[in-house]
Amino acid sequence: MTAALSPLPLPAAAPQATPAGRWAYACLLLALAGLLTLHWATVAAMAGLWWHSQTFAHGLVVAPASVWLVWRQRARLAGCALRPSPFMLLPLAALGLLWLLASVSNVPILQQYSLVLMVATLVALVLGWSYARAITFALAYLLLAVPFGEVLISPLIDFTASFTVGALHLAGIPVFRDNNLLSLPSGNWSVEEACSGLRYLIASFALGTLYAHLSYHSRARQLAFVAVSLILPVIANGARAFMIVLIGHYSNMTLAVGIDHLIYGWLFFGLVATSMFWVGARWRDARPAKQATPASRAPVAPPADFTRAALAGLVVLAVWPALAYLALRTPADAAPPETPLALAPPPGPWRASDLRDSDWHVRHAGTPRRWAANYRDGAHLVSLQLTWYRHQSKGNELSAQVWNAPQTGLPWKEIADASRRIHYGQHSIEIRQSTVQAGDTKLLVWRWYRQAEHDTSSPLLLKLLLARAKLLGMDDSGAEIVLASRYDERPEQAADAMQSLLSAMLPAIEQGLAHVAGQ
Repeated sequence: MTAALSPLPLPAAAPQATPAGRWAYACLLLALAGLLTLHWATVAAMAGLWWHSQTFAHGLVVAPASVWLVWRQRARLAGCALRPSPFMLLPLAALGLLWLLASVSNVPILQQYSLVLMVATLVALVLGWSYARAITFALAYLLLAVPFGEVLISPLIDFTASFTVGALHLAGIPVFRDNNLLSLPSGNWSVEEACSGLRYLIASFALGTLYAHLSYHSRARQLAFVAVSLILPVIANGARAFMIVLIGHYSNMTLAVGIDHLIYGWLFFGLVATSMFWVGARWRDARPAKQATPASRAPVAPPADFTRAALAGLVVLAVWPALAYLALRTPADAAPPETPLALAPPPGPWRASDLRDSDWHVRHAGTPRRWAANYRDGAHLVSLQLTWYRHQSKGNELSAQVWNAPQTGLPWKEIADASRRIHYGQHSIEIRQSTVQAGDTKLLVWRWYRQAEHDTSSPLLLKLLLARAKLLGMDDSGAEIVLASRYDERPEQAADAMQSLLSAMLPAIEQGLAHVAGQ
């Protein structure tokens, strides 16, 4: 038996870029440099979170990874036609408008997503759809650079606490849960923000998405691996929390309660992640082999077309930062003569007194005007706190809240949050009802905003009303109204007392806010 041996086909060499092709890439780099320069504040805010937050440190490698993904397929890209797509100016303008709205209403995450999407749109504008489609994954992967995920902290904490309690019950260990506080015979545990597992989830998703793209050709396998990279760290974090509580319980609270708490957590996550990739490698499917073909030169538009596309993109990009500057410039009356925020004395049987240092205080960034007092009617104690801004800007607005601790050193923690409708004069409004706790002290808290004569508890509506006021040059003053009352077992006792005080103080609240606004 004889066999004919033939050499394997050599991969085709990538065609060399023509002068017009090199000019196209230069125009794209110029447009991207202009985009980053015009939106440097947004870029710096993202980079600051990457550098200072362990949760979002993965953002430091997302952009280099995307560049590498483009570089590794350079031979294929050499066959893509380079032809500008002028109609991409429309989505570029829409993204610029979205960035403007996010800027004037100070929604950083929306600014950052708009910026990343503008990068992808610029690629399609200057180099064309054919090129942009070829690097779709690399462009989409840039979205992971946006520091997003803090909204998941609360549900992750709740899942971790529930998982830990369920596992402890299965292990025969008695446990009492009060929101995110767990009490065992050996000691007490609190499921904090660091225990939510958000950083594990984000890291797993970022790595899992990249691994699925590089390791699988089948779309079903890619999606399945990404789903596992999302679900597994959540379950693993619950198991990690249970393991730490178990070690602390059986060691009489001598192990897994200090720095080794974090060490055990990272070791466990590393083991889970390694196992996930090891198992995933066993299901790896190779991409279909392609026969080598002679290198061919892709069609390239004239250099002038790329120049016009890049310049048109820069013109569209420059409009929105200029409008943002005009909308956010300091008003002429930013520092008017001080008008104190004060309320008339309460009607009987309520009596007012100053808040103590150990009481829960509403804190906001910047320099708002405040009113805060405790009110007693003989049976109940309710605090009423008002915060008012004449003009709102970044770091000096209603949504920029700061939490503080009482003199005892125990921090106030928000352990429950929901919406509720209450009576306010002749109508009802929806407010945010939350429970905050420091040690054994629990407070029921009601809070809502007053913006442009609208009472709302929605941060989104607050931002939209603020953006409208900034863009139209309207009054952007705003207030937050907060009531809080202590309770032991039944929150409704505190709710009844707060409703009673609100009804009694309603005329004083309206008069005080109108007076400080100069109306």
